[in-house]
Amino acid sequence: MTRLGELKNEAQYPTLHKVIEVDGLDIFYREAGPEKAPTVILLHGFPTSSHMFRNLIPALSDKFHLVAPDYPGFGNSAMPKSNEFDYTFDRIAEVMESWIAKLGLSKYSLYVMDYGAPVGYRIAVKHPERVESLIVQNGNAYDEGLADFWKPIKAFWKERTPENTKVLRDNLLTIDATKWQYTNGVRNPEVIAPDNWIHDQFLLERPGNKDIQLQLFYDYGSNPPLYPGWQAYFRKHQPPTLIVWGKNDYIFPAEGAYPYKQDLRSVELHLLDTGHFALEEDGSIIADLMRDFLIRHVTRET
Repeated sequence: MTRLGELKNEAQYPTLHKVIEVDGLDIFYREAGPEKAPTVILLHGFPTSSHMFRNLIPALSDKFHLVAPDYPGFGNSAMPKSNEFDYTFDRIAEVMESWIAKLGLSKYSLYVMDYGAPVGYRIAVKHPERVESLIVQNGNAYDEGLADFWKPIKAFWKERTPENTKVLRDNLLTIDATKWQYTNGVRNPEVIAPDNWIHDQFLLERPGNKDIQLQLFYDYGSNPPLYPGWQAYFRKHQPPTLIVWGKNDYIFPAEGAYPYKQDLRSVELHLLDTGHFALEEDGSIIADLMRDFLIRHVTRET
């Protein structure tokens, strides 16, 4: 079994913490592993950052090249104000595409989680020849995955009123809401480190950041109309796909995982008995599944 944070991996390929300028923005990213090995780009969700991959990276860095960016407005990347940067999924995907180009990555697998799915699938549709495989962890591409949690957000898409804005600000951007994202649906809350929600909430509380998040809540409405195009990409290009899904996730429930099997022939679906941030409770399982999957589908001589 893979042990997250295995010392020999960390010693040979320590995780590096880097910053590169992209489109006038400082983009922070984590990187580890041999540069000539197959690359896995790790795309984080809300409200976190590349911090969510802090244990997965050393677990796989002996054999794979892993890079995990922070989007603008998240983690340690630049955070221009909401009136200074176009906080849309289109624009974030463009910045990430430019970041990939600056790193000189021409072939890669995409790990997509939560917000990482609409970012990653925009990139995949634009450059299908570059995508060697997909790892999907609670990343939605089907209407079935937008259930009860999304009702107030859908109301916000329909009417961006002060009342609907306040509902989201008061219920999705507080420390209790952030903690809930990490603990809801897990088997044992005591194994989930409180550092997670404390770290994320500290960044959410930066002046202007909640306005950024509200803008992205609103722009998430741009994603469902793109689902048919993403599904067409799956059917046409058939990227080998590993799905590792926390089945108790209330945000993106397991109903959103099954439809991938309708469009993808080479797909492996694993429903894990945990919640939204599955890496926190089942990181070792996910690392092992990824290692086996990537060895079979993308490993090449270095």
